[in-house]
Amino acid sequence: MASTLASRFVTSLTAKPHPSTTPQLIGRIALGAALLFAGISHLTFARQDFQAQVPDWVPADKDFVVIASGIVEITLGGALIVLGRRRIPVGWIVAAFFVAVFPGNISQYVTRTDAFGLDTDSARGIRLIFQPLLVLWALWSTGALRALRKK
Repeated sequence: MASTLASRFVTSLTAKPHPSTTPQLIGRIALGAALLFAGISHLTFARQDFQAQVPDWVPADKDFVVIASGIVEITLGGALIVLGRRRIPVGWIVAAFFVAVFPGNISQYVTRTDAFGLDTDSARGIRLIFQPLLVLWALWSTGALRALRKK
């Protein structure tokens, strides 16, 4: 089962994508725009809030982590918008990025760190629920889920 899934995953990366539906196209562009905005905010007006989200156990300077992740978000946002023909691998990369930053969101909840107006356990907990939805949004809007299901 796992080898079949892995084989389909690899095949999905190189498969010619099906045409996007209008909702998928809108979703992909909206997610790309959101990532562009988030990346720019990492580098400018929300830098301190993002630094507060970097867990203490990350073995790098918090400002470096924020700058690097901002650059990655700008790159991924732009790729979602302009690389339509490569949208399936881009979708997997964006989904992996959302998974990679999830420990920071968990840390913000566990350490009760206030940032971005998330100043209660409830608000921080609700934010945790949305991270898996971002992963699904990236995979759905790029057609990566459909490509994975296709034999």
